Amino acid sequence: MQQPIRILIADDHPIFRHGLISILRNEPEFTVVGEAADGRQALKMIQDVHPDVLLLDQVMPELTGLETLRELSNSPSPVRTILLTAGITKEQIAQALQLGARGIVLKDAPTEVLFNSIRSVMTGQFWVGQNNVADLMQALRAYVPAADDQSKKQFGLTARESDVVGSIVAGLTNREIAENFSISEQTVKHHLRNIFDKLGVSNRLELALFAINHGLVSRD
Repeated sequence: MQQPIRILIADDHPIFRHGLISILRNEPEFTVVGEAADGRQALKMIQDVHPDVLLLDQVMPELTGLETLRELSNSPSPVRTILLTAGITKEQIAQALQLGARGIVLKDAPTEVLFNSIRSVMTGQFWVGQNNVADLMQALRAYVPAADDQSKKQFGLTARESDVVGSIVAGLTNREIAENFSISEQTVKHHLRNIFDKLGVSNRLELALFAINHGLVSRD
């Protein structure tokens, strides 16, 4: 029998928190391993109880949900975080995803939506609102504000480097990029080093975010 998904709940409203605990405990596939009343307490409990999923309120004392996500981004913990919110802007959704949130669910969503979001993030997918999203780049492309025409500069990228950037945003591996353009993986790595230097980024995620933010790739 598969082990239940271990869940930690962080919310500063006891009535909401206890209601959520009751709902989750009625489902045998979930188990609540702890509750926290603020972001700081949640960070400590993650180290103590090692949850699979953190249900994190966006607005809390001590540390807000986004601030807690920022702290977690510097932590080795593999916990998958779903941000719970009464309302959120597109910019905040993009920020939460960039900080490592795996899901974002409105507090007034049906119970089944929350359950499905937990199941989705446990399979490696993302969840925003009412829907699962296959990968981070797909989610970010929907919520990162579009660049205006003036900001769509090439930053000195060659045509091939631009192709590589587009491939990274599409989620391709170095091997897949090499096969697509009939070049070696070593050449792909060389292009990536040049791209990192020109754009001032240090990894593939930063590159993808930069490309989306600056309109270097199509949003189609």
